[in-house]
Amino acid sequence: MTMTISAARNLVLCLLAALSLGGCAVTAVAGAVVTVAATAVSVTATVVETTVDVAAAGVDAVVGEDEEEEAEE
Repeated sequence: MTMTISAARNLVLCLLAALSLGGCAVTAVAGAVVTVAATAVSVTATVVETTVDVAAAGVDAVVGEDEEEEAEE
């Protein structure tokens, strides 16, 4: 069976269209991965910031008590 030029052209166009659609899906998935990663980094930064704030408050409480005791003496 011999393929005509028109049929070959249509086949090539269909393959290009299929590859283009696949590229869109890959781009969409990559975009979603970047969004999830950015969200994870943001949440991690918030948790670290909160931990540092709590630790700083604890240090302030301990240091503040020592300063008050020294001032009373």
